[in-house]
Amino acid sequence: MRAALWFVALFGVAVASALLAGGNQSTVTVFWSPYRVDLSLNLVLLVLVALFVMLHLAWRAMSALFELPHQARRWRLHQKERAMHAALLDALSQLWSGRYVRAVKSAEQALALEALLASVRTADDPALRHTQQLRALSHLIAAESAHALRDRDTRVSHLQAVMALGRDPADGAVDDAMESAYLSAARWALSDHDASEALRWLDGLRHGPARRTLALRMRLKATRLDQQHALALDTARLLAKHGAFSEAAAQSLLRELAIASLNQAHDGAQLQRVWDGLETTEREQPEVVLHAAQRMLQLSGEATAVMPWLTPLWNRMVQQPDACTPAIRERVAQTLSRALVLLPADPDWLASIERARQTYPRWVELQYLAGRVCWHHALWGKAQQMLELAAPQLKNADMQREAWRALAQLAEQKEETARAQLCWKRAAEV
Repeated sequence: MRAALWFVALFGVAVASALLAGGNQSTVTVFWSPYRVDLSLNLVLLVLVALFVMLHLAWRAMSALFELPHQARRWRLHQKERAMHAALLDALSQLWSGRYVRAVKSAEQALALEALLASVRTADDPALRHTQQLRALSHLIAAESAHALRDRDTRVSHLQAVMALGRDPADGAVDDAMESAYLSAARWALSDHDASEALRWLDGLRHGPARRTLALRMRLKATRLDQQHALALDTARLLAKHGAFSEAAAQSLLRELAIASLNQAHDGAQLQRVWDGLETTEREQPEVVLHAAQRMLQLSGEATAVMPWLTPLWNRMVQQPDACTPAIRERVAQTLSRALVLLPADPDWLASIERARQTYPRWVELQYLAGRVCWHHALWGKAQQMLELAAPQLKNADMQREAWRALAQLAEQKEETARAQLCWKRAAEV
């Protein structure tokens, strides 16, 4: 449609020009004493148009002629700029392919070309785009390659060059490169097993980048390496909320860090503060509950403090038998026996344990627990019966040793010397 309109317009112009030129009888008279020249108006118009076209073309030719040196200069600058970008891309490809020496050379070549361009550029030349980012990336590539080559001096020099670029407050174009530099420096410190240095670099990040998954993963690794398990636990919680781990891996990691935090407590009060700082889901994990109870009994022997922790776990074990593995049941029975013998005799606990033993008669650990509690309540006959059934079947060495020791003490109370010696011998052989 557009071509048809152009043709119609062209024919219209041709018809108008023919009508004007064909019927135009006007003349232009030029007096040049003593001459007189009569010219057709059409000829004069044609000459003026031709003269304008010639002058315009001549002006364009002269402009192009005088512009040639500037175009040649811009071409040379563009060639150097292309070579600089090519060197940067080559450095990246060499880094990813593991050719670290070549990557350092290519990055340094890109930096040299950038410095050359900056030295020869004048005010009339077009400004280079992304110069600061290119310089920062080149330094980072060289530093990463030097780190892979264990060339610490080269790595530090290039990292300091990147930091110098970030000190210019007027230039905000290198923020992403600076974040990369901080993260890379933290990763290098971790590879050198310098946790404090890695944490220092991570603390230098802004609030937004510091909460990214990559930064949080490195912070988790650094805090664990630095034995700061409380901070590591907080970081692991953030990573779990961000979905950085699978559900099973997150639970396992949080459990491990919670237990490590409990291990750092040096007295009962400190352990209680650590326990109160745990989240509800962490306090519900059987391994964490049992470790906290055993740690409290080891540090202070305060059985009254651990019973509120163990009671929900005991109820869950007897009400939901599939909720706890046999290993957890053994630990529950062992920890409860240690706690209950430190407390005054409690008939309610004795009745609860007896009901559980009758409900699950095949659980050997319940027979052991019932025997220990009966021994604490001075029910010597019942205690001996339960412990004799449990002692040969127990797989836990500590529990089996305690069972034989209790039987030996009961035998000594009855003045059954031979039986007591046999039980002491069995306890020693465990």
